[in-house]
Amino acid sequence: MKMNMLGNTGIAVSRMCFGSLTIGPLQKNKPLRESREIIAAALDGGVNFFDTADLYNNYDHLRQAIQMQHEVVIATKSYDYTAVGVQKSLHRALTELGRDYIDLYLLHEQESRKTIEGHWEAIEALIAARQAGKVRAIGISTHRVEGVSGANLFPELEVIHPLINLTGIGIEDGTTEEMVAAIHQAKILGKGIYGMKPLGGGNLLSQKQASFEFVLNLSDLDAIAIGVQSVDEVQYNVKKFNGEVIPEGLETAVVSAPKKLHISDWCSGCGECVRCCNQGALSVADGKAWVDQKKCVLCCYCSAACRDFCIKVI
Repeated sequence: MKMNMLGNTGIAVSRMCFGSLTIGPLQKNKPLRESREIIAAALDGGVNFFDTADLYNNYDHLRQAIQMQHEVVIATKSYDYTAVGVQKSLHRALTELGRDYIDLYLLHEQESRKTIEGHWEAIEALIAARQAGKVRAIGISTHRVEGVSGANLFPELEVIHPLINLTGIGIEDGTTEEMVAAIHQAKILGKGIYGMKPLGGGNLLSQKQASFEFVLNLSDLDAIAIGVQSVDEVQYNVKKFNGEVIPEGLETAVVSAPKKLHISDWCSGCGECVRCCNQGALSVADGKAWVDQKKCVLCCYCSAACRDFCIKVI
């Protein structure tokens, strides 16, 4: 697995970053024994970079990676905007991971310069944590072009974790081309950049080959976080990242693995997805969209209509 320096942080990371949301309780909710096997396959494939968040509630899963191979890079994120909040979330991460430092700590889903400035108290707390050796580097994650552009204005923010993929699905305020341009500017400034959602939360599986080619050809990305839910998916993705031929049996195993539509808890129940579903598989009840898995054909038309990127294929 190719290793890159994460911007000017001095932290070396594998090009493939293990996106851990999928194995955690918010999505597949894998038992620890099964997630350990998946994580072990990633480590065997040369992956040393693991991404999580306070929201994911899966530090116990990633603690296994540290136990199996101490020299791994862990990135976590939180929605905190106060010093007290950051300190509490950081303490939780350190305690549940069984570590005395976090490699990367990001403020989750920052929207723009104004959002970053509004959360500056939290950033100051992270700066203090970095100075105390509890955090190695700090930054933001974002689904917005303005989020990347905003982070570019602040030298204190060393790492950016932007949403980027072939079609731009999930980018809230612009196009793929605009996001690529903002990322390029961040690269010039020496920011560490690792992308997210290269397959659009599973919505680009029908364009998988083109989607992989697109993100892997973006030289400004030091790493790319991709969610995985099985040993087969880990091995498949490692080969993709390494430019290796995918064996027919592995291709079949990954393609034939069962998938389903997943609607995240933050769905606002706007109903746009329902209006786009020709199968009658979606409905709104109790302020949230619901899917009838028996009717869903995974066409993903609903995902393109979701303004909050709530709909994934897992």
